[in-house]
Amino acid sequence: MKLIKSMQQPREAALYAVIASMTIVSLVFAMFFMFEPQIGHAVDSNPFRIRQTITDETAFLVQPSNVTMSGSIAGVTGGEANGSTTFSVISNNALGYTISIAYQNNGTQNAMVGDTTASEAIRDFGDTANEPSYNFTASTAAQFGYTVTSVIPGDTEQSFLDNGTNACNSPGGNQSATTCWKAPTTSAFTIVDRGSAAATGATSTIYFKVVVPSGAAPAVTADTYTATATLTLLVN
Repeated sequence: MKLIKSMQQPREAALYAVIASMTIVSLVFAMFFMFEPQIGHAVDSNPFRIRQTITDETAFLVQPSNVTMSGSIAGVTGGEANGSTTFSVISNNALGYTISIAYQNNGTQNAMVGDTTASEAIRDFGDTANEPSYNFTASTAAQFGYTVTSVIPGDTEQSFLDNGTNACNSPGGNQSATTCWKAPTTSAFTIVDRGSAAATGATSTIYFKVVVPSGAAPAVTADTYTATATLTLLVN
C-alpha cells in the first residue's frame, strides 16, 4: 500500500502542474482578448488640409480694333458717317467687372483732330450734364459722339439705357445702338457694368457717329480726323 501511494503522489503533482499551467494559459488568453480591442483599435487621428488657390482672371478676350468710319462727308454740304468696334471680356470674378472709356485730347478741346491741319472743326457731341442724351441732337457745328450696346443688355451701363420715349440713364431701360449718345471725355466714363462672371466671354459694341450739317460753323477743313480712345477693365 505504501508503494502504491508513493507512486500516486508524483502523478497527482504532475496533474496539478498541468492543470495549473492550463489555468495560467487560459487566464493569459482571457486577459489578451479582454484588452486587445483597446490596443488594436486605439484612435489616434491627425486631420490635415489640402489647399489650392485659384487666381482671378479678368481680361479682354477680344480687343477693340481700330475704326474706319463708313460714309463720305462733304465739307460744305455735310453728311453723316458711322463706325463701330466690338470687344469681349472673359472673367472668373463672381462680382463681375466694369469697363470705362477715356479719350485723349493731347492739349486740344475736342477728341477728333485733323491729322495734318490739327483742325478741331468736328466738335465733341453736346450731351447733358455729362450723361448720354436721347437721340443725336442736331447742331450748327459738326459733331462726334458714341454709344454702346451689349449682347447681354444688362451688361450695358445704365447711362446708355433709355425709357423708350425721351430720356436716357433709365434704370432697367432699353438699349439701342441709335438712341443714347455720349460726348467723348478725357475722364473715364463707365460703359459696361457686369455683375457676374463671364466664363465664356461677354461681348459689347461701341458705336461712333460723325455728323456734319450743311454749312457747318465753324467750317470743316478738308482733312482726315482722328480720335484716340482707351478702354480700362476693372474687376468689381
